[in-house]
Amino acid sequence: MEAEFWHSKWAANAIGFHLDETNAALINYWHHVQPKREDKVLVPLCGKSLDLDWLAQRHDSVIGVELSDIAVKAFFAEQLYTPLVTQLNNHHVMYEFDELTIYSGDFFSAPLEPVELVYDRAALVALPESMRKEYVEKVLSNLKSGGRMLLVTLDYDQQELAGPPFSVPAVDVHELFSECEVTHLYRDDADESHPRIKKGLSRFAEEVWLIEKP
Repeated sequence: MEAEFWHSKWAANAIGFHLDETNAALINYWHHVQPKREDKVLVPLCGKSLDLDWLAQRHDSVIGVELSDIAVKAFFAEQLYTPLVTQLNNHHVMYEFDELTIYSGDFFSAPLEPVELVYDRAALVALPESMRKEYVEKVLSNLKSGGRMLLVTLDYDQQELAGPPFSVPAVDVHELFSECEVTHLYRDDADESHPRIKKGLSRFAEEVWLIEKP
């Protein structure tokens, strides 16, 4: 997905993908990554997610990366945090506040160091199929040996809805993370009352995965 697409979404405040509460999958399944307070957590394509604050209450270092500077500024403003802002180069700005560090700019070239844990609710599903392999390679290169990742994906008939967010079925998850141990933790199939089903989708499910790097 071209950067201009996401910049335009944030500029127009067309952010239906943003949740106004902490994601239930994070609350219910984060313990599967065996988190320790000293473990550093990477959150790719983090937006202005409240998940960042939830993680920062439990870890000494939470690192987000977000393409849109609008989203990053909105996160700190809405949380009433005043971050230290550092212009790193022509492509990245670093925002720091207590346990939180957020890089504004392209995830693929962000100056990241390896971490113990990764949380992805909105990154993989935001990328078209052509970009997913490169994304997974980047994520795994920034995950230490023995590191763990909590991944949230969506499963629906892509022919019925263009996306994003895109459908990433189980077979694709296993293929993308073939060098890792992949454990399926949960699947939540939407019922007839779900907005997506009401709009005509034959199925719509959220799935949660534990990815463990050797």
